Amino acid sequence: MGGIGVGFGLALDPVYISEISPAAHRGRLVTWSEIGTNVGIIFGFASGLVFSSLSSNEAWRYMIGVGAILPTVLIILVCFVMPESPRWLVAKNRDEDAVFVLSQIYPSGFDVESIVRNIRENLRKELESSNAIGWDAILFPTPALRRMLLVGLGTAVAQQAVGIDAIQYFLIFIIDETGIKNRSAQSCVLIFLGLLKLSFIFIASSLFDSSGRRPLMFISLGGMSFALLIQSINFIETPSASFAIFAFSIYLIFFSVGMGPGCWLIPSEVFPSSIRAKAMSIATFLNRCVGTVMISSFLSVAGSMTWSGFFFLLAMVCGAVIIFFYLFLPETKGRSLEDMNFYFAEITGDQSILDVQEPTTDDPTEDQEETMYTSQPDSSIIDDNLSIEASGILA
Repeated sequence: MGGIGVGFGLALDPVYISEISPAAHRGRLVTWSEIGTNVGIIFGFASGLVFSSLSSNEAWRYMIGVGAILPTVLIILVCFVMPESPRWLVAKNRDEDAVFVLSQIYPSGFDVESIVRNIRENLRKELESSNAIGWDAILFPTPALRRMLLVGLGTAVAQQAVGIDAIQYFLIFIIDETGIKNRSAQSCVLIFLGLLKLSFIFIASSLFDSSGRRPLMFISLGGMSFALLIQSINFIETPSASFAIFAFSIYLIFFSVGMGPGCWLIPSEVFPSSIRAKAMSIATFLNRCVGTVMISSFLSVAGSMTWSGFFFLLAMVCGAVIIFFYLFLPETKGRSLEDMNFYFAEITGDQSILDVQEPTTDDPTEDQEETMYTSQPDSSIIDDNLSIEASGILA
């Protein structure tokens, strides 16, 4: 039941935030999803320290029980605070409700009705260009949609292929191999690494909207590959505990500035509106499947290859992902969700879309949004920005 809940959350969270966020701020706000996940991971690590005086048979029960507190609080907040996605509302012919939600996100006086018209027109063109909706559009995609699926699903798979969950889940086991045996000391190392990982997600939060998606993904994978290579060297003979912690620190830092939040940001924005929820669900499913395979085989593969060989293999996987992103990942910074269809059609030369669809003009561009949020001194603008951040955090 816990796994079902987590699966729903992973699929819905980035999609919801991306659909309520203006294009110029989408990278920063969707990153809050990854920030929330890592806050939870730190709570999990900290529970090991808090309950370290108890027996193992008792400690895990308290940890599971404490984990019920925040979900209960969020259920209440979702019922009374969280607005519905305007794009979902338009798809369900609830235009007035969509206008109301958008008026809370954009500055006072902005023509949000033009955004609603744009969303509806885009949905019509998506249907006309692909002549399919729902699963038919996914199973029989046009060239542009095929590229979207390749990028979105490939990004979700790549995040787990580089070994992040397996390494995090077995960090205590690996740290134990380096000679740190004390339970409290192990928990302190985990908390330190978790806080380090979390702090660098905040850096990525601002850089995604200013520097773009592609540069951060390349920097992230290059740094992770370097960290795994030096960790591989460290484990050739008797590993140094301090050097192992140093290498893992580099690995988690670089993961946090790209692959961590980018894995959810990119799929949540590249899929067209007509299939976004379904495609994101598939991306989440594949992400967790690859994660399950990595976690289930982690110790046995490392035992057969040695830790040194296994870390070297993960470094090579990072290199392969770099090549994949170089060949297939376009830059999506500042583009509206409604513009993605035409953008990928231009990249792939998909005439079925180019013949019926033009780039969107009603939805504000990144520069226009920056002007909207900075040129007006009215305090309501500050409130609007806060409402966007609050919505992202809440989701």
